[in-house]
Amino acid sequence: MDFLMSGLAACGACVFTNPLEVVKTRMQLQGELQAPGTYQRHYRNVFHAFITIGKVDGLAALQKGLAPALLYQFLMNGIRLGTYGLAEAGGYLHTAEGTHSPARSAVAGAMAGVMGAYLGSPIYMVKTHLQAQAASEIAVGHQYKHQGMFQALTEIGQKHGLVGLWRGALGGLPRVIIGSSTQLCTFSSTKDLLSQWEIFPPQSWKLALVAAMVSGIAVVLAMAPFDVACTRLYNQPTDAQGKGLMYRGILDALLQTARTEGIFGMYKGIGASYFRLGPHTILSLFFWDQLRSLYYTYTK
Repeated sequence: MDFLMSGLAACGACVFTNPLEVVKTRMQLQGELQAPGTYQRHYRNVFHAFITIGKVDGLAALQKGLAPALLYQFLMNGIRLGTYGLAEAGGYLHTAEGTHSPARSAVAGAMAGVMGAYLGSPIYMVKTHLQAQAASEIAVGHQYKHQGMFQALTEIGQKHGLVGLWRGALGGLPRVIIGSSTQLCTFSSTKDLLSQWEIFPPQSWKLALVAAMVSGIAVVLAMAPFDVACTRLYNQPTDAQGKGLMYRGILDALLQTARTEGIFGMYKGIGASYFRLGPHTILSLFFWDQLRSLYYTYTK
């Protein structure tokens, strides 16, 4: 049940935040490996990107890649939050004195995140391809011509096999390790601290909401450069063998981005990342916490 509740919580959050994921993906690919000021900026900021996509691609384009996004969230977060929940319920995240251990939380969060992200990597790659697809006048990054999730997975599998489907999976792991460990560690630590201070009544939904808000800020700041590199790794064009033509891996993507676009290039789309990751973190952790509370209340 922990895995099912975790997956459902993440899907609930995804429905609301997917348009921000579309905006974030486009902003991260804009001006890829081009010096600042040498390219046309189709998307000046989060709000301008929303208006531009809605006007040129149509309002439905703001929910591009929703099917793979939902499937990825269910797989990735079902495994990640479910595994973390089991570790928490088993008492593995507390010291011998019974206090919460941030170090154990970070390790458990990272390990749980790696498992979920690696298994869901082909879905995440296809999601990135679909969300980057745009009308030629506002297109950024490499443009794949997929018709949908299943067609994309079938085509990539037939052309490049399992290696092609899991292309970029290892490069995407640092993003998940940092994001997942930061998210779950700060969420649990903040919740534990607030409980000790008795700011809110025990089991109050406000406790989970405030802890999730703190967690959202920490995740965005820690994960942004790896998120940009991961998006570019997945979206880069490939040769006949399915090997990327622009980047050799996550470190190469980070170095090339920093060299050509400067430090700010590594934080492209951070506004969209905040508006997306913040609410997504808040909603998914809040839904997760509330679903677990309801389940344990009615099954005891």
